[in-house]
Amino acid sequence: MADSDSLSDVVAIVTGGSRGLGASMARHIVAGGGKVVIADVLDDEGKQLAAELGDAARYTHLDVTDRAQWDAAVALTVAEFGKITGLVNNAGISTGQFIEHEPLEHFRTVLDVNLVGVFNGIQAVIAPMRAAGGGSIVNISSAAGLMGLALTAGYGASKWAVRGLSKIAAVELGTDRIRVNSVHPGMTYTPMTAQVGIQQGEGNYPNTPMGRVGEADEIAGAVTYLLSRAASYVTGAEIAVDGGWTTGPTVKYVMGQ
Repeated sequence: MADSDSLSDVVAIVTGGSRGLGASMARHIVAGGGKVVIADVLDDEGKQLAAELGDAARYTHLDVTDRAQWDAAVALTVAEFGKITGLVNNAGISTGQFIEHEPLEHFRTVLDVNLVGVFNGIQAVIAPMRAAGGGSIVNISSAAGLMGLALTAGYGASKWAVRGLSKIAAVELGTDRIRVNSVHPGMTYTPMTAQVGIQQGEGNYPNTPMGRVGEADEIAGAVTYLLSRAASYVTGAEIAVDGGWTTGPTVKYVMGQ
């Protein structure tokens, strides 16, 4: 977890914050001394998490494709905590089909959530971050946004686009002291990915040089670094948290060879 005061000036919205990666990020922000608004469509889980985290957390319903709901989430955050200095665009949906078989309607739905949702979030927080004197936007892309990954179709396309949009926003918002970076998780164990049969522990994911899947806290650590004062000169960066998956193929070394 983050140091108890490393995020003391942070007031952040975390989308998709009710469970999995988003919930871990919310916990890390509060543990670091920050305030968090958990934003999601999973109301029961989000309210339960906010209650668990106490006075430093709130929950709000947010469909990231709906700009009016974004405006309401921003208004709630400012009303409850006085400002916004952080945004983690984490909400997303995945897909697993060959391009040949991907229905156009589903492709568009994935882009709407994973890309338009990020665009909506960036737009919604610019004015309040300027008013606060700056801030940090962290967009959750994917290892699929760093390489061509079969069976991702709309998901991979959206995550490449999030990577590019992050760089454009970093260039445009730098003089406002608003930093924008992207984080690229590899295969990480969450309630969503557990459904495909991945397992935690050493040796259970040989596709990566580290030989295992990631843990939610490991992704959250990168996110909270980017939200923190320690990253005050970091913008336009891409941080892969993927056990080396996008670095290159795994090679097994045998002593004496």
